[in-house]
Amino acid sequence: MDRVAEILAEASAEAVEPRFRALTAGEVMEKAPGEVVTIADREAEAIIERRLRDLLPVPVVGEEAVAADPALARALHSEPAVWLVDPVDGTSNFIAGRPDYAVMASLVRSGQTVASWIWQPSNAVCYTAELGAGAWRNGHRLTRTPAPAVPAEWRGAVKSRFLEPEQRRRVEANSAAFGEVTPGRHAAGIEYPELAEGRLDFILYWRTLPWDHAPGSLLVTEAGGVSARLDGSPYRPEAPGCEHGLLVAADRETWERTRAVLLGPDD
Repeated sequence: MDRVAEILAEASAEAVEPRFRALTAGEVMEKAPGEVVTIADREAEAIIERRLRDLLPVPVVGEEAVAADPALARALHSEPAVWLVDPVDGTSNFIAGRPDYAVMASLVRSGQTVASWIWQPSNAVCYTAELGAGAWRNGHRLTRTPAPAVPAEWRGAVKSRFLEPEQRRRVEANSAAFGEVTPGRHAAGIEYPELAEGRLDFILYWRTLPWDHAPGSLLVTEAGGVSARLDGSPYRPEAPGCEHGLLVAADRETWERTRAVLLGPDD
């Protein structure tokens, strides 16, 4: 666990942090319509991939590698063990000079996330989780307390960008039942720790790219929270294109009530 944390911090120090608020125009590219990537993403992923393979020689499914060759994501289902890597989570924040970005990795065995790491360079904080062994912040155990009893006191984030227009209108209207609902921080590596530490009570996602959600989902569940698909099944990382929505919450009761309020009984 410690060595992977070191690898992420090393890659960040070598390829990411020197370019924070120092990117040139030629170092920001569009990899798909509406999707940007920087030289920091690509160089950090190459460093992390090489060092993770030295540690455990299994396939590495990295965000930028999959952008270049989508077939690489099949390893999540075809291989007994896979590394998942998000070299700069929150790339749009990074480009804009906002500190809400993270460097993340997770280890998946037989389709289940068994270990995860989230390094937040701007905060010098490392979150780790290991299946059955707990969640940690810089070596201190995280235990998520239940949400307040009254939904009007809950704080949540609703990521509505990829919802269908009618569903988006309904979800956004229903959000008024809660105390505070924001669009989130545009970085899963910031949002999941906020929930694990009690600063959020729920998060609704729709697009669930595996490198974005495997690390934080394990962090939340090992801290005592819930991360489940909208049908109630536990989250497992899936290849891009398997978009079933994801609701993350402080506890099971909060999960059930949030789903019922936001989506209604038939979704």
